[in-house]
Amino acid sequence: MKVERVDFVDVPTRDVERAIAFYRDVLELRQNPREPTEFETPNVTLALWEPAKQGVEFPKSAAHGIALRVADVAAARAELEAKGIEFVGTRDSGVCHMAFFEDPDGNSLILHRRYAD
Repeated sequence: MKVERVDFVDVPTRDVERAIAFYRDVLELRQNPREPTEFETPNVTLALWEPAKQGVEFPKSAAHGIALRVADVAAARAELEAKGIEFVGTRDSGVCHMAFFEDPDGNSLILHRRYAD
């Protein structure tokens, strides 16, 4: 098997309207005009879904670290903090800067910028 790429990542939510508002209005991701629960980035789609509507228990630890590439982690963090987003930490790994936060359902999101090989 040869994987060509990742097409989408499921993002579980307990409240789809709240999640849509967060991904559209706070993160300012482009909403798919044909499917309002999908948000497009240049390389992958984030697809909201409600586990309860499918008879599935909400995952205890939902999505694990969706890294959102930004030009400047500090500037993006300041912009989101101005919108009320609280961050749980930052890290400089020696090759990238990261800032960690969560969506309203507790899914882990990471502002990310690689600066070295």
